[in-house]
Amino acid sequence: MKNLAIIGGGPAALMLAAQIDTKKYRVSIYDKNKAVGRKFLVAGDGGLNLTYSSTVDDLVSQYSPSEFMDSIIRQFDNKQLMDWFNDHGVATYIGSSNRVFPDAELKPIEVLNKIVDCVTQNNVAIEYEKTWVGWGDHGDLKFDDGYRVSCDVTVFCMGGASWRVTGSDGKWRSVFEEKGVKIEPFRAANCAFSVGWDENFIDIHQGKPLKNIAMSYDGLTSKGELVVTRFGLEGNAIYALSEKIQNALSLGNTAVVYLDLKPTMTEDQILYKYKKSQYTKITDILREDINLDRASIGLLKQFSDRDTYLNPEMLAALIKAVPIVIQSADELDKAISSLGGIAISELDGNFQLKQIPHSYAIGEMVDWYAPTGGYLLQGCFSMGYVLAEHLSTIG
Repeated sequence: MKNLAIIGGGPAALMLAAQIDTKKYRVSIYDKNKAVGRKFLVAGDGGLNLTYSSTVDDLVSQYSPSEFMDSIIRQFDNKQLMDWFNDHGVATYIGSSNRVFPDAELKPIEVLNKIVDCVTQNNVAIEYEKTWVGWGDHGDLKFDDGYRVSCDVTVFCMGGASWRVTGSDGKWRSVFEEKGVKIEPFRAANCAFSVGWDENFIDIHQGKPLKNIAMSYDGLTSKGELVVTRFGLEGNAIYALSEKIQNALSLGNTAVVYLDLKPTMTEDQILYKYKKSQYTKITDILREDINLDRASIGLLKQFSDRDTYLNPEMLAALIKAVPIVIQSADELDKAISSLGGIAISELDGNFQLKQIPHSYAIGEMVDWYAPTGGYLLQGCFSMGYVLAEHLSTIG
């Protein structure tokens, strides 16, 4: 029987451990924290969004790079993940936004405990407060307390570099680079972005939501919600564009996103309602006939000149495409997830590191991207499941 060490205890690691054939492997998880799944619990603070209910093609389209993630998601898709949870005592339901959540009566910690139960029932040992720091002279695994482990196979699942409080600090980077593994720079993803607000505008509208809007950038459109903050904008509508925006910012460019305040109406429909209005004040027309809130009207005033605001045709066009200049991304540690990590080119088709035989890497420490909305967890769970199937087959 081979010895298999899993370094890290996040979603990818736990799914791998739950599914691996322990008749072929003696498996242990080594986690730096006092408990596994710390980031999983933090993600559950706003509602534990496990995956997204859509066709597999639509699901796959949310991931980047698509050529890497496509086969992974198709081998263990959203329907299979929901079935897996239901089979393991976590009933799921599809919310109004097609996001998939555990039963409302189940708290995130209870969901995590059920996953951990699956792991321990599969005869996998979990070692806590074990921080991996590299390899010994004979290829054994070294930990910060002097502990050493010899194993036949190692799977690294140590997360990216956001939310350091959960243990995802990216400090493993230098250890892999010493082995010749290419690591892409860490950048914030699914994060807030700064905007140069007018002081009068932000003093009035700070903290206000922008609901049922759409945002576009570089050919990609995302529908959802935003929150106006003193820093700029945050929310799922801009999170979904974060990879493309970050790519522009990394080249030293600014990024101009376009905000559609009424995605359910065409420009002609807006103009028709405007001209049919019984009101004479523009603010009243926008509020009563176009059904825009105060923050949206404030945005129109900030991002238009007097001629545009007074011209119905020009104002209708602006409502459908408010240009907002993005100046920078928020701090990496405040981001929900991170871009960067182990370059895809460093892995073979089964997640094995080309520079380090019998060693694999999955989860957020690999350089792939997904927006919020359940896609991140789906990607991690899919990687863990697919690798478990592969290792069980060759074991």
